[in-house]
Amino acid sequence: MRRRSRAGSVKSRRRKPAAPKRPGGIAATRPRSSSAASQGTVVARLTRERDEALLRETANAEILRLISKSPRDLELVFRTILEDATRICNAKFGTLFRFDGENYHSVAQFNTPTALLKALTRRGPFKPTPGTPIDQVMRTKQVIHCADMAAEPVPGLATKLGGARSLVAVPMFKDDALIGAILIYRQEVRPFTDKQIELVKNFAAQAVIAIENARLLNELRESLEQQTATADVLRVISSSVGHLNPVFQAILANAIRLCEANFGNLFLREGSGFRTVAIHSPPSAYTEWYERHPFVEPTKEYPHSTLARLAETKEILHIADLRLDRGYLEGYPPIVALVDGAGARTDLLVPMSKEDHLIGAIVIYRTEVRPFSAKQIALMQNFAAQAVIAIENARLLNELRQRTADLSESLEQQTATSEVLKVISSSPGDLQPVFSAMLESAARLCDASFGNIFRWEDDALRLVATYNTPAAFAETRSQLPLHRYQNNPIAEMLAAKTVLHVDDLAADERYTKRRDPNIIAAVELGGIRTFLAVPMLKDNELIGALIVYRQEVRPFTEKQIALVQNFAAQAVIAIENARLLNELQESLQQQTATADVLKVISRSTFNLQAVLDTLAKSAAELCDASQVSIWRLVGETYHFAAGFGHAAERSSYLSQLSLSAGRGTVLGRVVLDARPIQVSDVQADREYDATIARSGDNRAILGVPLLREETPIGVLLLLRPTTRPFTGRQIELATTFADQAVIAIENARLLSELRERTEQLQAQSEEVAKLNQQLEQRVADQVGEIERMSRLRRFLPPQVADLIVASGTEKQLESHRREITALFCDLRGFTGFSESSDPEDVMALLREYHAAIGEIIIKYSGTLERYAGDGVMVIFNDPVPVENPALQAVLMALDMRMAIGGLIEKWRDLGHDLGFGIGIAHGFATLGTIGFEGRRDYAAIGTVSNVASRLCDEAKPGQILISPRVRQAVEKAVMVEPIGEFALKGIRRPMAAYNVLSAETKKLS
Repeated sequence: MRRRSRAGSVKSRRRKPAAPKRPGGIAATRPRSSSAASQGTVVARLTRERDEALLRETANAEILRLISKSPRDLELVFRTILEDATRICNAKFGTLFRFDGENYHSVAQFNTPTALLKALTRRGPFKPTPGTPIDQVMRTKQVIHCADMAAEPVPGLATKLGGARSLVAVPMFKDDALIGAILIYRQEVRPFTDKQIELVKNFAAQAVIAIENARLLNELRESLEQQTATADVLRVISSSVGHLNPVFQAILANAIRLCEANFGNLFLREGSGFRTVAIHSPPSAYTEWYERHPFVEPTKEYPHSTLARLAETKEILHIADLRLDRGYLEGYPPIVALVDGAGARTDLLVPMSKEDHLIGAIVIYRTEVRPFSAKQIALMQNFAAQAVIAIENARLLNELRQRTADLSESLEQQTATSEVLKVISSSPGDLQPVFSAMLESAARLCDASFGNIFRWEDDALRLVATYNTPAAFAETRSQLPLHRYQNNPIAEMLAAKTVLHVDDLAADERYTKRRDPNIIAAVELGGIRTFLAVPMLKDNELIGALIVYRQEVRPFTEKQIALVQNFAAQAVIAIENARLLNELQESLQQQTATADVLKVISRSTFNLQAVLDTLAKSAAELCDASQVSIWRLVGETYHFAAGFGHAAERSSYLSQLSLSAGRGTVLGRVVLDARPIQVSDVQADREYDATIARSGDNRAILGVPLLREETPIGVLLLLRPTTRPFTGRQIELATTFADQAVIAIENARLLSELRERTEQLQAQSEEVAKLNQQLEQRVADQVGEIERMSRLRRFLPPQVADLIVASGTEKQLESHRREITALFCDLRGFTGFSESSDPEDVMALLREYHAAIGEIIIKYSGTLERYAGDGVMVIFNDPVPVENPALQAVLMALDMRMAIGGLIEKWRDLGHDLGFGIGIAHGFATLGTIGFEGRRDYAAIGTVSNVASRLCDEAKPGQILISPRVRQAVEKAVMVEPIGEFALKGIRRPMAAYNVLSAETKKLS
């Protein structure tokens, strides 16, 4: 057997016959007939070569035409190439093989003997027998030419079954990699010529071109199909904003088509299970099964089901044959229905994830055992990513819509409130327009049919205002006041002084059995079915009621109930304003003699603002400053009082700012040191906090205190955009301006005091002054009492708040330092739960959680320092002292753990995996109210709060971790176990922690 290199061939040696010589060394002369025969032979040879060349060119042209005409039909191209190669090379039969790197595949046959063809078909893909020609092609990557296969050590299947003798095997290459081979055979011993071998090599090259063209065309077609599918999905996403079902259907349809699947479905994650939200092209039996079971949940009984594995790994799951999968073998019903009912065999599950959080899965199926390719799996990942984008877009859009609706509703309510307040201000003494505006707004915003306002007069509710009330019912209600002793829902509201909400008045037994004329009149004359009655209270005394009605059974929402309560509160304000105005008018009639004096005082008011503005402007001009501001002490913080050189936006920002003593600002340092402070470059100053004052482009700042009796009552600030320091002269000048500002402020204060004294001296009578003082004091006391009660009850237990109110002072709430015990608790796993649950479920759980711990906090007289979501902090020993605050906190923690433990079991039944942890620390802290006017909280600031929070972070579900100081205070009353030391954030040294096991009942007794 001869081998030929891929570059050329080896020619056979031929011996030339010796030419006959004539005697004497002169060549014999040929006869003329011999010359003519020689010329005929040449002509015949040339004619044969021409015909062969023409035949080759015709075959090449035909193959190239087929490649261009049918680039995807490789079978036709291969068959034509093999037929032309066999025929032109005078071979008997031939075979064209594809090679995949391991096995040969027979892809074309020509004139193959029947026995050999059956054997090749039966064998399928194969690894060549060592020593056979095709094995030598694979190993040497060279042309193999065998003159007589029967004489070879390993003759091969073609010789045994097809009678092959002479053979040529030509490899097919792409980028030096073997991708196939062409083998042609003769059934007689007749070696192929070099030209014939070159011709077969040319055919092999054309086969490679056809394969590459088909591959490129298929890749282009797949790419175009994928791009078209992606465009279709994106088009559906853009045209179905907020609607996910069309998007899911489009994704499934394209995925099934491009991945050559038979059917598929799309799941969304719900708790620990999956809900089917889209199915495409399923068998009818499978559709019926999923209509009966839209929600599937992998249980502990079937941990090896496909969706259970996907949920655990969050990775692609590719199953070649579902009949061999454990989920099917273990009898998981959805898998059994899928295989037996729908005929699914090969399965591909692709997770839909957002930030490592599984939100669903796309699953496609084939009804034959044929695994998906890597490209198809990558394409499915792209479709899964598009589904996640669509889900996120829908979520954001729904949130935006909800937020817009809430804002619109809030704006509408605020507008209505503003209109009512406008009516109150424009008609302070006339309540009828106020009541009419309130009823109209309440009925419109709450979607009620009509509404009434009643005043409590002569121990009965009497109708004073109506809106859209049926005439017959309004007349009856005017003639029949409502009393406490009557047997109807309104009487129950009067007795309880709480909101009354009746879903269906016609279903009330007192109506169905005709027991109460008021209910009968309401249903039959007013057509009332659902109604909401809100009492109007002043100092917990009933002064009236606001009632809105619906003539259909449709309960009011929580927001609507709160809105009607707000209108009722405004009605109380309007009534009180009218009462105070009447009293004031009576009082003013008695002050006629003082009117002229008050006018003179008002016309002589000292204009402090103009003085401060002038001082700021003069300081800027004379001290070469770009901006100047004057700050005055109000309460415990400093507020912007006047300025120069500031843009309107910055002036507005400074007007809302309040600053305190501290190293982070120049003002704070001036207050601390009570002397002028200069920073030549605030950007280079490490202590300066640019986020507080927002000095902008300014670099140099000079601060000068406004001192009264060595105490700063204000600060003068001068700013420059460069790092050029202020000179000593400029600092002295600024100090002079500061002194002038103090003088102006003092003059204004003294003048104000003088004006008050003058008003008192000019009072015409002691009785008039007394009435004025009583009126003002009553209003101030009532407003102050309401504000104080509201503020105290926000962060103190009721009994503690009542104690402070009863004492008549809030000194306990002023800033002070005290030794306290701090308790911090929160829910484990709450963040993951809130991200995967609906907002309504999160709010419902928080309400249940807060209600449980709130009741325990009140029981143990704890002070609620703050709560944010699931995190709650409670302190003991302030503002009301406790004998053993650490023990009180630990006992409360034990009670909390027991109460929340029951809730956790309940939540776990609902599929929520939550835990509860507590941290307790004891130490000194600074306590007092923080915030701003109208919104203040009681806060504890110090390391003890930080330690409690960090211990809570370290606590495992069900643990109560306490610090060593707490353990020392409670060690005789509770059982604890050491946990070890923790490196807590913000604490320099590791801290030992102890877990509270239980209370020592005997020792507590």
